[in-house]
Amino acid sequence: MPPEYRDLVEQSTYGHEDRGWKDIGNSKELIEAHSLCAGCPESMAFRYILASLPNPEDTVMVGSTGCTSLVFPMVAVHNIHSLFGNQNAVASGLKRALTVRFPDRIKDVVVLAGDGATVDIGLDMTLQAWFRQEKFTTICFDNELYANTGGQESGLMRKGFVAKMAPTGKKFDKVRLPEIARESGCCYVVNLTVSKPSLVEKVIKNAVLLAREVGPTYIQLYTPCILEIGKNSMEGLQEMRDSEKPGERFNYKEYITDEAKQYLADLDAKKKSAVIPAAQLTE
Repeated sequence: MPPEYRDLVEQSTYGHEDRGWKDIGNSKELIEAHSLCAGCPESMAFRYILASLPNPEDTVMVGSTGCTSLVFPMVAVHNIHSLFGNQNAVASGLKRALTVRFPDRIKDVVVLAGDGATVDIGLDMTLQAWFRQEKFTTICFDNELYANTGGQESGLMRKGFVAKMAPTGKKFDKVRLPEIARESGCCYVVNLTVSKPSLVEKVIKNAVLLAREVGPTYIQLYTPCILEIGKNSMEGLQEMRDSEKPGERFNYKEYITDEAKQYLADLDAKKKSAVIPAAQLTE
């Protein structure tokens, strides 16, 4: 076998319960290379998400047209490219089909799309999946504009922002999709940036685990297009840190239902009970 394939298999984190963002840089399946712009926060987010999937070998990701579609061909996780905006409809059918085909095996479905596909063109499919309580996770890479088609405004662009193809500035407030997700039946909703990898890891794992049993989950990640907002390639991290300060639009916000909270508590209790106390090992 080619050495690249052997490295992929031998260094893979598949099957490791403690896999996480710290494996980035050691494992080829966590995106060894990508075709995004230098310093793009989406490349950071992609790596953190892939490293945080609790069951990557039995996970199917559904993507949509956009910058993310440039990365999916380089991802060592099953993925489907949907038409622009219908990713949640595709994921709904996929999740149901996998449940029927593999009734005794956990199959996770994760949607990953930009703000245009999630809140603009694909809003109907996004909401209907939540209304129907489809059990999968939706992740939105919020660029706050259409990043790969010239910088048009999106519903998630903040009010007053001037872009190359929005020269008079956004006329209305940023759509409050996290609040809409909560009111549409999502059991777990988080709004954050990708500046803190350990926090992203925790949120992604929670979202996928809860989607298995409790209901739909939604994660909104700020992944600014540094090219379109006039930043240099090394300024993406600082841009995210500035946007998550108290009172800013990406200050960390989490919503979790009582049922979801109890489910996570039960999982944590089972994990702790499975660990043999060190004192017993010496007896």
